[in-house]
Amino acid sequence: MTPAMPFPETLLEALTRARHVVAFTGAGISAESGVPTFRGPEGIWSKFKPEELASMDAFVRNPALVWEWYTHRKTIIAAVQPNQGHIALARMERLFPRFTLITQNIDNLHRRAGSTRVHELHGNIERSYCMTCGRPCPDVSLSGQGQIPRCQACGGIIRPDVVWFGEMLPEDEWNASAAAAAAADVFFSIGTSAVVYPAASLPLMAKRSGAYLVEVNTEPTPLSGQADECLLGPSGSILPSLYEAVATRRHKVND
Repeated sequence: MTPAMPFPETLLEALTRARHVVAFTGAGISAESGVPTFRGPEGIWSKFKPEELASMDAFVRNPALVWEWYTHRKTIIAAVQPNQGHIALARMERLFPRFTLITQNIDNLHRRAGSTRVHELHGNIERSYCMTCGRPCPDVSLSGQGQIPRCQACGGIIRPDVVWFGEMLPEDEWNASAAAAAAADVFFSIGTSAVVYPAASLPLMAKRSGAYLVEVNTEPTPLSGQADECLLGPSGSILPSLYEAVATRRHKVND
């Protein structure tokens, strides 16, 4: 069992009463599993320019280079495991009548941890699709000879099913996420810099609709001043302890 942490009574009471809880996650939660972040001194973009690797222009210009990069990233992600923060969120899904997880991460760690109701705003690195016919093409990568993957159905070029810079978020995932934010009783913003829009608008959308807004991060962000509660520290420590505290209270109420 996770050691107990002291949490504000207002937060515990809000979670004890909550019918719909939303968790919104960013790179910080996966960094604790060893997935490289995009920002910060050790982030991916400190070594590469985004437009050189994660844009349609880059892919058209040099698809082999982009696929080499994503094959490398897939190898890194396949070697890591969901951490206790991911697992705690999966457990929370079973604690509340309605629980929605929205993520900006493409690493699929939430699903691997056991979460089932997940909206992936930026796609999923484990999926790919044909740019010509749209056919899903799972489990593809750059071949050893540097040949870019092509669709077995039509011969079209396959691309990673992720959202690149300059592309729109998937409409169905965004609409479902915005609806969940507007209907939340408690909204968690976890491990995200809160600066990438439109995703960064979701916490404030929830707060305007009356949600109790909780930020979990290792350092303050632009969202911190708007949050009802800021829990500073690693989500892999905070979330399991919070789950235990809330589960105990909810079980007592329901007994």
